[in-house]
Amino acid sequence: MKLMIKLSLLLFMGLSNPVAYADTLTFGIVPQQSAAKLAKLWTPIFNYLSDKTGESIRFSTANDIPTFEKRLLTGEYDFAYMNPYHYTVFHQVPGYEAIAKQKDKRIKGIVVVRKDSPLKELSELNGQTLAFPSPAAFAATVLPRAEMALDGINVTPQYVSSHDSVYLGVSRGFFVAGGGVIRTFNNTAPEVKDQLRVLWSTPTYTPHAIAVHPRVSKDKVEKIQQALLAMNDDPEGRALLKTISFKGIELAQNTDWDDVRALNIKLLDDLLK
Repeated sequence: MKLMIKLSLLLFMGLSNPVAYADTLTFGIVPQQSAAKLAKLWTPIFNYLSDKTGESIRFSTANDIPTFEKRLLTGEYDFAYMNPYHYTVFHQVPGYEAIAKQKDKRIKGIVVVRKDSPLKELSELNGQTLAFPSPAAFAATVLPRAEMALDGINVTPQYVSSHDSVYLGVSRGFFVAGGGVIRTFNNTAPEVKDQLRVLWSTPTYTPHAIAVHPRVSKDKVEKIQQALLAMNDDPEGRALLKTISFKGIELAQNTDWDDVRALNIKLLDDLLK
């Protein structure tokens, strides 16, 4: 009986230990929205890719963006969907390489206010406390704050962990305004979105990267990259992409994010030391 108990415990530990799933590829998604919402949106896509490639692909994320950044730094994800600034950082260390991005897409940040807000101009936010997802959220935080600073608009940032939290906080009147992006704004709950309007938007940049850790074998990378691209021509694949507000997927290369590098953002430099 003792032997059986020990064997059962070992089996349970093996199932609980990620090492036991050496052949499972983890795909990390930047936590712009709640983990539950992201899992609902992305798990069907990963099931689709698993079926098409014969590889086991598992959804993963983090509770907040700073935790996601630490996991990228330690290479916890085999593949990851990360914001443009994250890609420029974690391409350096640990060496994530872009393989794809959203087709025909340029990313821009937005500042939202309640629909009934009297605010008309960005300058009217001077001296106010605004909601942002996290310090290094590229389009939702970095771009709006940089533009405001250039225009002499001083705001106090309040970081609330996700885009959804920004929209909810503004809709409930906890904040006069907050930063986000069009894609997550369109995907937020209708009862929240219907209470908001876009006050202002930033210039556009190369969008989020789908990138792979250098440890993943070339044949696996090619299979998944081709399966991602094939979604454009498959009705089922296109329907799945529509759920995450993608018009399609296209090939990407490292130099595509040179426009972001040109901004010379230093927010995460300490992580690389």
